[in-house]
Amino acid sequence: MQSRTVRLVASTVAALTAAGLLAACSGGDSGGSTTPSSAPSSGSSGGDGVDPALKVPAPLPTGDLLNNPCAVLSASQLTTIGLKTEGVPDDRTPKACSWVSSTLAQNSVGIGALPQNAAGISDIYDGKSSAAYFTPTTVDGYPGVYTDKADLRSSGTCQLWVGVTDQLAVAVGTTIGVGSNKSNPCPIAEKVATAMIEHLKGAA
Repeated sequence: MQSRTVRLVASTVAALTAAGLLAACSGGDSGGSTTPSSAPSSGSSGGDGVDPALKVPAPLPTGDLLNNPCAVLSASQLTTIGLKTEGVPDDRTPKACSWVSSTLAQNSVGIGALPQNAAGISDIYDGKSSAAYFTPTTVDGYPGVYTDKADLRSSGTCQLWVGVTDQLAVAVGTTIGVGSNKSNPCPIAEKVATAMIEHLKGAA
């Protein structure tokens, strides 16, 4: 399943990959996570004028996201979510990390940042026209959007983008092969993204 392991964003410039399958996420049934696949082609918004609605409430530390993404979730968070605590790093540029479900090897979740998009989440919004689905959201107060070039949500794949600074967007992708969350994977991506933000806040 490693080949399928979370493919985290590919913008027009690069593809980041993260693999991991997620397990049961809250008491009982198992869920999985995918890998962020490719982001819609982004037309840069130029970094100067960030839409006020997309500004982050407080920039989060980006050191681990860019250099050691396997460190953006704590062991206790991973255990609570239902993932193995050992992340699988992808050291290509940009770096990414994936975690496999602690109970279901067919499920995984991946996280990776996209530093090429200098306007962060605004660049992801600029790619709306090429997206198969596009659902704005917020995660723990931070601007985000569920979006991807192909809509594979009914097959267990959901991609969530979150702006952690006004210059950096992070993709959280799920690949859920089995379990009740396969037909509704996006809440798993949100759960993982929320845990990531909480952990990064603690590192601020």
